[in-house]
Amino acid sequence: MHILHQACHSLYEAHERGLLHRDIKPSNIFLCHYGMDPDFVKVLDFGLAKARSGATAATQEVRLTAERRVTGTPTFMAPETVLGGQDADARLDLYALGCIGYWLLSGRLVFERVSPEATMRAHLNEPPTPIAELRPDVPASLAEPIMACLAKEPAARPATAEELDHLLRASGLAALWTTDRAESWWEEWECGEGRPVAPRHPAW
Repeated sequence: MHILHQACHSLYEAHERGLLHRDIKPSNIFLCHYGMDPDFVKVLDFGLAKARSGATAATQEVRLTAERRVTGTPTFMAPETVLGGQDADARLDLYALGCIGYWLLSGRLVFERVSPEATMRAHLNEPPTPIAELRPDVPASLAEPIMACLAKEPAARPATAEELDHLLRASGLAALWTTDRAESWWEEWECGEGRPVAPRHPAW
């Protein structure tokens, strides 16, 4: 919850400045200390970002080249991106953030297929398994906004990162992750030379 909340803030700022990230995925969500603040989230790698205003269909299109290479990451790719993305807006990043939330809550990717093409087809055509079926212990107030982000039609998703943040905050779960708990987590997962060491409680 704490991670998703801050990611919403970063995406809101980018979208307000007219930028679509287009490659939101776990490896681009960086968790760190920032001054005295633990668990500070940075959204990294805007290398695929495009301006919304004035962008042509050619610049926004996600291309499958002759080598079958794709711009973006199929595992976290919105249906409209698979289709070409000419009319894509900020909700494509919210779809990808929903994929991350789904993974964080369930421990599973939204779609796990044998190839990038099969994964993209699944995002385009197949309904995801509800989080409630995979993790009945996850409160509906948290699972439902994440599932809403995974709607095939952009209009059925939260309209903005700000709206998504409000929906997530309504669960009341954000307040459970206190500074003391965050500091304890960082002590548990002490890092050395850039690599996390084994935790004292592997069951985490």
